[in-house]
Amino acid sequence: EVHLVESGGGLVQAGGSLRLSCTASGFRFDDYAIGWFRQAPGKEREGVSNIIIGDGTPWYTDRVKGRFTISSDNAKNTVYLEMNSLKPEDTAVYYCAADLDASNWWLYQAFKYVKIWGRGTLVTVSS
Repeated sequence: EVHLVESGGGLVQAGGSLRLSCTASGFRFDDYAIGWFRQAPGKEREGVSNIIIGDGTPWYTDRVKGRFTISSDNAKNTVYLEMNSLKPEDTAVYYCAADLDASNWWLYQAFKYVKIWGRGTLVTVSS
């Protein structure tokens, strides 16, 4: 059975840091792009970052470039998102996702085509 299990969300003050983890099972990890979307209240789901596991290529939305870092530990089937210099506007539910097509993270509304989702973890950044 296919699973993505997230951990690491929580409450942090502006300027602080959090690390999200996403552990995959039930599918061939190396074949996929894996990363995070987020959805704030009243807003559409947006791609945040992903990594192509096969070659390690990362992608970030402009809103988090220079603040977030994505990495993978292929031996553990786990992807990490290190989030630094957090801002109140980063507050959202963060969903781990996996798909064969990395462009589903940045193409308009392409999140609808992503095949595998985690349940989400809440990140709250207070001002």
